Amino acid sequence: MDQQQQTQRGVILALAAYTMWGIAPIYFKSVSQVPAMEILSHRVIWSFVLLGVIITFQRGWSRVKQVVTNRRQLVFLIASAILIGGNWLIFIWSVANNYMLQASLGYFINPILNVFLGMVFLSERLRPMQWVAVALSVTGVAIQVITFGSLPWISLLLASSFGCYGLLRKKVSVGAEAGLFIETAIMVPVALLFLWLTPSLSSNPLNNPTTLNLLLIAAGVVTTLPLLCFTGAATKLNLSTLGFFQYIGPSLMFILAVTVYGEAFKAEDLSTFGFIWLALVIFTLDAIRHRHRQRRLVKQL
Repeated sequence: MDQQQQTQRGVILALAAYTMWGIAPIYFKSVSQVPAMEILSHRVIWSFVLLGVIITFQRGWSRVKQVVTNRRQLVFLIASAILIGGNWLIFIWSVANNYMLQASLGYFINPILNVFLGMVFLSERLRPMQWVAVALSVTGVAIQVITFGSLPWISLLLASSFGCYGLLRKKVSVGAEAGLFIETAIMVPVALLFLWLTPSLSSNPLNNPTTLNLLLIAAGVVTTLPLLCFTGAATKLNLSTLGFFQYIGPSLMFILAVTVYGEAFKAEDLSTFGFIWLALVIFTLDAIRHRHRQRRLVKQL
């Protein structure tokens, strides 16, 4: 497969991943009566089961074995498992407690953070307009802290945990299915232990209506499909290019928060969102101009 085909597949996978993430709050609102940590446990367990089925179907256990026996890759995946587990928990809690706007802000910040992480850790050079976008994002957060005395900690934690997760998955270069399976396998013992030690009414399937049990099992599908698409895209695209698509998810999330779930759009939100949106406009226009310039250079060659 040539580079152009790799990039095209990466674009399709990125679009699919971010669209599914954008509408994911609909699912988590439907199970918001269940404690966040319990939902996280179900996400881990059922994702582990579903990934095991996928790997068996694809006859991919040899790839899993190769990763498990590679100490460097395993260490990276332990770290990425911790990051994605924390990201999942914060997101579940924020949706259930009506902080979806802050969650969407975190994923608006993330594309800019991806560019910065790519520069620091992957030697990807920032163009001047990308520096402007980074500066505007920092300014938006700083204004909220200075003027309103509040820090959008949910947004910052979501952006940083997911940005670092994408960076680690880029560096470890492990296949999507094998990597996700090992990450969930690392978290499964903790999930099972939590459900055993802290039982609630909903933790026992016999106490739940069938619809709730089916919804909890569906956590595996809701979790696995977009992550498979994302990790597949991360191995085919530059980290900065991957960040280009990320505004799709938070845009859908923002629309849901304001129009469907009635979250208030406050003054401090307007100031921070305004700077982030302006940064994303500049970032997007710069990316489009850069791509056109590269295409012209290729045609000249």
